[in-house]
Amino acid sequence: MLISDIAMLMLCGSISGFLAGLLGIGGGMVLVPFMILVFNHLGFSQDVIVHMAIATGMATILFTTTSAIWAHHKHGSIDWKLVAALSPGMVFGGLVGGSELFEALKTSWLSLFFAIFLVYSSIQMMMNKKPKPGRELPGRLGLFGFGTFAGVLSSLVGAGGAFVTVPFMLWCNVKPHVAMASSSGLGFPIAAAATIGYMYGSWGNPNLPSGSLGFVYLPALACIVVVSVFTAPLGAKMARKLNVAQLKRVFGILLFFLAAFMFNESRKAFGF
Repeated sequence: MLISDIAMLMLCGSISGFLAGLLGIGGGMVLVPFMILVFNHLGFSQDVIVHMAIATGMATILFTTTSAIWAHHKHGSIDWKLVAALSPGMVFGGLVGGSELFEALKTSWLSLFFAIFLVYSSIQMMMNKKPKPGRELPGRLGLFGFGTFAGVLSSLVGAGGAFVTVPFMLWCNVKPHVAMASSSGLGFPIAAAATIGYMYGSWGNPNLPSGSLGFVYLPALACIVVVSVFTAPLGAKMARKLNVAQLKRVFGILLFFLAAFMFNESRKAFGF
């Protein structure tokens, strides 16, 4: 990689880590479009660029989520029983979605799917609405089923799962601060499972460049992690001082532009 590529990845890593701490989002949705630009510049195969960007973005969550988990744990905000109940399904879903389904999706459809996810996330950010509590948490089988669904969906878009687990927990009458904290606790197992799935499902793919561990591009991962682990705690501190609701609206507008980029990538992959 050139110095310019390294600089872009480190800049994006610092921003994504800060936003992860500030807004409680996975950094992948910010990182993916920029990693696609870098991977294009490096001349990687078009058949694997989007897959590599999403997989590498998910792998960064393994590192950025640990500081958030520790911070929430110190305040006693994480419901570890709920995390333990949801984790088996999310791990199973992450492994299946990250290997079989992720490998099977072509670049065109994966780009389109990710773009739609960005639009959805953008709308959620700008509206900042929370679902009204409607019921209690389901039993073990129900939690495993939902966890599997959340794991598959998260692995396909390279997200930590908070975009679907937090609304679910709020709907089930879990207190908001507990839901947000517990979703961070779920971020590590889903990221670990999906990352293993990405590596297993793409092992031996002839289109992958050197330095890749399956779809995970290690040099990019290192550039991002080395700065994001420091900026994530800064974002968490700033969250207690800034008007997060207004920041979410601004970030939602940014996500619309990133979605437009991904829609364009999908269009090119479809050959339109």
